[in-house]
Amino acid sequence: MPEAADTGRVVLVTGASQGIGRVIATTFAALGDTVVLAARNEQKLEEVAAEIGALGGQSVALPTDVTSADSIGRTVARTIESLGRIDVVIANSGIGGPSGVLWELDPDEWDQTFDVNVKGAFLTLRATIPTMIDRGSGSVVVIGSISGKRPLYGRTAYTSTKAALVGLVRTLAHETGPYGIKVNLISPGFVAGPRLDWVMAAQAEARGIDIGEVRREFESESPLGRLTTARDIADAATYLVSDRSQALTGADLNVNSGVVMY
Repeated sequence: MPEAADTGRVVLVTGASQGIGRVIATTFAALGDTVVLAARNEQKLEEVAAEIGALGGQSVALPTDVTSADSIGRTVARTIESLGRIDVVIANSGIGGPSGVLWELDPDEWDQTFDVNVKGAFLTLRATIPTMIDRGSGSVVVIGSISGKRPLYGRTAYTSTKAALVGLVRTLAHETGPYGIKVNLISPGFVAGPRLDWVMAAQAEARGIDIGEVRREFESESPLGRLTTARDIADAATYLVSDRSQALTGADLNVNSGVVMY
């Protein structure tokens, strides 16, 4: 592993192999931080690491299953051993889960969604928070969703997990504040990309309408008339962990082009 830059932070990003996590990772690396890339897909992690390296940044790719306490524990231990600390944790890992009305959902798919989206965040923070307590500082950002605050037809499993993260962040912020640790949540909106394409396709099928109509509905919900981008989320994350947001903890930051304002 590379040594952490003297002026940069050590930033652990889960779900860093694709989507929002990948953009968050490359954004922090561009700021001069050493980024620990954690996700299950080793090949995709190496691709992100290569992208960061090509831009002159530093990263470490550590295949990690956030649903396994042993796996995330090994990742944290290797990071501390080689880089000495963890300054920032971005708990981003998540899956879309099943689509369909609640009474038709498969219980195993329901459990899997909670295992990744909620238990994964719990295990990640359970493993990393003690290292921050020891140092008396740190910053955590959990990636939630506007789906945790408003209904989305056929998405009860996913929306339930994202609602759970709101309570997790508020309580954890209360618990860790005395140790100088900030904990905040970002609630993205409709983030353009493959996952949103899948969600829109599932919505179209469930409602018996054209996917183009679903896309227009999603865009029309924004006062700005736009979808949110992964870079929007990354920029918000860099702000929340910076010294410019010292008074922010337990916050739920809406980064969703105005689709949800509460």
